[in-house]
Amino acid sequence: MNAVAHEDHIFYRNLRKTYPVVDRAEGVFLWDKNGRRYLDGSGGACVVSIGHGVPEVRAAMLAQADRLAFSHGSHFTSEAAMECAERICRMIPNKHLNKVYFLSGGSEAVETAVKLVRQYWREVGKPDKYKVISRWTSFHGNTTGALALGGHTGRRRHYLPLFLHTPQIEPCYCYRCPFSRSAGTCDLECADQLERTIKYEGPDAVAAFIAEPVVGATAGALVPKEGYWQRIRAICDVYDIKLIADEVMTGCGRCGHNFCLDRWNVSPDLIVTAKGLSSGYTPLGAVVVTEEIHETIREGSGTFVHGHTYSQNPLSTAIGATVLRYLEEHGLVKRSRRMGEYLMERLQGLLRGEMVGDVRGLGLFAGVELVKDKSTKATFDPKLKVHVQVAAESFRRGLITYPGGGGADGINGDHILISPPFIITETQIDELIGILEESIEAVRKNL
Repeated sequence: MNAVAHEDHIFYRNLRKTYPVVDRAEGVFLWDKNGRRYLDGSGGACVVSIGHGVPEVRAAMLAQADRLAFSHGSHFTSEAAMECAERICRMIPNKHLNKVYFLSGGSEAVETAVKLVRQYWREVGKPDKYKVISRWTSFHGNTTGALALGGHTGRRRHYLPLFLHTPQIEPCYCYRCPFSRSAGTCDLECADQLERTIKYEGPDAVAAFIAEPVVGATAGALVPKEGYWQRIRAICDVYDIKLIADEVMTGCGRCGHNFCLDRWNVSPDLIVTAKGLSSGYTPLGAVVVTEEIHETIREGSGTFVHGHTYSQNPLSTAIGATVLRYLEEHGLVKRSRRMGEYLMERLQGLLRGEMVGDVRGLGLFAGVELVKDKSTKATFDPKLKVHVQVAAESFRRGLITYPGGGGADGINGDHILISPPFIITETQIDELIGILEESIEAVRKNL
């Protein structure tokens, strides 16, 4: 069985696509059953951080499985969960962010954070605070509640009747500034829009603001201007609003810092993390909250009215603890920052191409925006699915990328997200850039 159309019993995400059968993986490479090698230029879906096939993780899996694979969080705690939580908190500069609630992934963690904030405000006697403001051109997960917070038209359109209303503001999108500003004239209007929206929605009704420190899947590594996050933090403080940092993609070293908001010395009230937390070795997510939120609930009702079957799973948390230990012992967060600088340097060369409008990123988290006309920043007809074409061409040439569409305005726009494992070398980055450049040019010639 070398390739599967749909003769098997799996319900695939793309029902018209034929998938090669993956066989094994090691380091930054995967191989299919035909023996073909693929460079993992996106860490799967921005997941794999420490690389594939790490022996220490395998050993930790077996050791924990030999002791205990499952116990329910309502019955027991475990040494694995305690160690994983301690290692997460050790990575956070603000030592008041010190309580961790474990989940199985990012979508669960986002909804958990929102529910935590909602219960918190009820516990402190402010039950009218329930609205969560988010941003357009964002993604917070695919469950209904998380999708309502996200600002991506393509992911939302089929399910809009199921959503609760959540107010959204413009993104910090410097290449396509929604306020028609340039870097020299910008006064962080995109941050100030949060304050205006809070006033319109009613400060007494707003519970939290959630955003990705650097936008990932929906627009390809949108890095905010200096001062953006400091102003967002200040606005939240003025109006007594909790700041939720969605670090599902950007956390655990991806952007060259333990958590991305560390880059701007900004501390949120809650951190949502997943993906790189376990480097793909197991489904694992977490919400980290301040001691103040935790103690308010503990001294109030005493119970967080929430839970999932696999929350605090011993096997998963043992793997997570091992991944975080491996990150620390091998200095991989610093390596992410260093190799990210080289990646960005090499990506600049793509700007010579006729359809590359912008490259941006932080650490090993980078985006390449594809345009029809560089002088006007005009987008391609979305029916062409240029991002899909480039990703498919790259895949045929042995490079895995993370394509995305609709970033420009919800409907139009094409980009490629690059987020390889932190262990990638300069030579492998050169290979990545070479394949991507060839693929973009091949697609351009066929348009």
